[in-house]
Amino acid sequence: MSANLDELPEGLPVPIDDGACNHLIGLRLPTLSLTSTSGTSVDLATLPGKTVVYCYPRTGRPDQASPDGWDLIPGARGCTPQSCAFRDHYIELQALHAGVFGLSTQDTGYQREAVERLHLPFALLSDEKLAFTQALRLPTFIVEGMTLIKRLTLIIQDGKIIKVFYPVFPPNQNAAQVISWLSAHP
Repeated sequence: MSANLDELPEGLPVPIDDGACNHLIGLRLPTLSLTSTSGTSVDLATLPGKTVVYCYPRTGRPDQASPDGWDLIPGARGCTPQSCAFRDHYIELQALHAGVFGLSTQDTGYQREAVERLHLPFALLSDEKLAFTQALRLPTFIVEGMTLIKRLTLIIQDGKIIKVFYPVFPPNQNAAQVISWLSAHP
């Protein structure tokens, strides 16, 4: 399959809704500090207003091969197009009074490379120790010894989850879906 991280190759397997996020609507977030690529700690439970958190498995790097069989795992491929879509729609999301964060289990140093390379105007959050993932019982999968979050997007209002997009496919359409939902639920 395509090695171009910016594009989604044709024929990717479509993820199915396995019910792994059914428990999240209405859940109040636990108080947890996550390291951000902006150099600060962020506690999503304490942020006022609406916050969009798109959780993704891992961003690839142009100089590194993806894990073996990556494109065959339903929902795995597409982190770069998803991040770029949130970047491209960032002004619209701000106009809807929504903060934006990406979140993965990659460490902050790895994430900083993606923020710089992709020119992201928002921070990525690291759940490297899986504290957030485990506290919320987010769906995960393991590849090459890495525990990765299945692609999902949370809309949080004053520390409480009010909407979940899961599964997210295709990932490059997720930002537009979020904007549509936010527009219909001011």
